Amino acid sequence: MNHVSDEVRERLRTDRPHSARVWNYLLGGKDNYPVDSEAGDVILSTFPEFAAVARLQRQFLARAVRFLAGEAGIRQFLDIGTGLPTADNTHELAQRIAPESRIVYVDNDPLVLTHAQALLTSTPEGACAYIDADVRDPERILTEAAKTLDFSRPVALTMLGIMGQIADADRPAELVARLVAELPPGSYLALSDGTNTNEALNRAVEIYNSQSANTYHLRAPGEIAAFFDGLELLEPGVVPTAAWRPDPAQAAEPVADVAVCGVARKP
Repeated sequence: MNHVSDEVRERLRTDRPHSARVWNYLLGGKDNYPVDSEAGDVILSTFPEFAAVARLQRQFLARAVRFLAGEAGIRQFLDIGTGLPTADNTHELAQRIAPESRIVYVDNDPLVLTHAQALLTSTPEGACAYIDADVRDPERILTEAAKTLDFSRPVALTMLGIMGQIADADRPAELVARLVAELPPGSYLALSDGTNTNEALNRAVEIYNSQSANTYHLRAPGEIAAFFDGLELLEPGVVPTAAWRPDPAQAAEPVADVAVCGVARKP
């Protein structure tokens, strides 16, 4: 987009860190403000492995989408909690395998909205769309996504790092269940989130939450696994991010197991 509306400018809140921008900084991107890099540096000073954790999540996304578009034959993707565009976004990964793939991105970060055009570079055979919406409003997401996706055919729902941004009071498991309920049999859920199993990470997130415009909620691995209730988990189950079908050609990056992930099929 070539301009930023007054409403988006107001939402940007450049005086407070935003999760998508901090994540972008940790991944080595340039789409962030000094307040975001400062927050990222505080996180890294408390938990130095956090940048590696961010990279591992992107690598899991790539492996999951390649599996879904390849072996599973999925041609429709609903990516909630998209984040800022980087290399190998969902549509690029999927359309490299199946050019006819259709992808809908969802995020409510205003800076992601301003960069949405970078997410809409679809192949002629496929389609890409972007929805400016909050995961706490599943009805809006589903209504808008249905303009691009055919919900009578299987859809892969990807939710990486997004449910950790939802407090328990907002009933995150019910939000996931509502979205999955709309998907037809043969659809998939790919989800990952941070765990509360590392004291250094717990402290880093506590510091981040004290100064950020949005808060992150680490959970026990079992709580994250419960998001897959009612679905058929694929091997190897809910595991540390680096352990989900690792690419033998990619050297393992030594990092603490502070996030888990899984992919499951809707029967």
